[in-house]
Amino acid sequence: MGVLELQQSLVGHKGRVWNVCWHPSGESIASCGEDKTIRIWMHDKSKWIIKTILTEGHTRTIREVSWSPCGNYIASASFDATVAIWDQKSGQFECNTTLEGHENEVKSVSWSVSGQLLATCSRDKSVWVWEITDDEYECAAVINAHTQDVKKVRWHPEKDILASASYDDTVKIFKEDTASSDWICVSTLASHTSTVWSLSFNNRGDRLVTCSDDKSLKIWQQYEPGNEMGIPTPDDEPVWKCVCTLSGYHSRTVYDVDWCKRTGLIVTACGDDIIRVFREESDSDKHQPTFSLVCSMENAHTQDVNCSQWNPSVPGLIASASDDGSVKVWAYND
Repeated sequence: MGVLELQQSLVGHKGRVWNVCWHPSGESIASCGEDKTIRIWMHDKSKWIIKTILTEGHTRTIREVSWSPCGNYIASASFDATVAIWDQKSGQFECNTTLEGHENEVKSVSWSVSGQLLATCSRDKSVWVWEITDDEYECAAVINAHTQDVKKVRWHPEKDILASASYDDTVKIFKEDTASSDWICVSTLASHTSTVWSLSFNNRGDRLVTCSDDKSLKIWQQYEPGNEMGIPTPDDEPVWKCVCTLSGYHSRTVYDVDWCKRTGLIVTACGDDIIRVFREESDSDKHQPTFSLVCSMENAHTQDVNCSQWNPSVPGLIASASDDGSVKVWAYND
């Protein structure tokens, strides 16, 4: 079994911390929460210190923060129904753009790999795609494919393909239709029996892991037209199949999941205060993969773990956020 070693507890937020996000370089962390602030923590001489606190952007809880791929912008999604865009042109982060349009709480925000598209989703059941040109943000699509609150949006690691997870128990995959320029739903992934809270692509984007209120993780495999398994692909669109269900490991809702793009390890954040790490077995069959639990950190936090995310450049480093008001940095070792 692997070991999760606590490197540091980062305290300062008041109330629950909803989300953490690593800077693309892995050298700083943004966190957000109930106190309506974003805190940016920086690594300095072997420890994490608070670099700056962003206030004034939102009037209610900040649910999620996301760094742009270039690392110069932060997008924050709030229960005040807006998304704030912070940029550091002047050396300090300033909120220079506020995106409005959602009818109520914005739950998630995600940048595309090119940095030219932004996705947001809300309790109003919609997913919005924004196009960015010269710091101008224009709504390119309002997608009403889900029937309930949308919890999470995540872009494919290489293409302009978007995945969303919802209270309606499904995950949906969207892309732009070249003929009409409309954003359309090309796949609905239905296998969970309760709210899907989060999802994460693997490094190539041909697999997805999803986590749910049904206490399970599911691994989905994409099958392209003409695939070796002979799986039919209507309309010549890739098909997503659930190839593995991991159940019996989590005792409460799984709130977050992140698939490490470097190591292939999967980390989860759970309502039972535990952080878990899963690894695919070396002799695993791609079409019927087997994953094993390699680490279970009990009492990782004293309350629900809301978020856990792998550092994009340092293998094995994890940041987590909890209802207990803390952000923690962990090192996973085999």
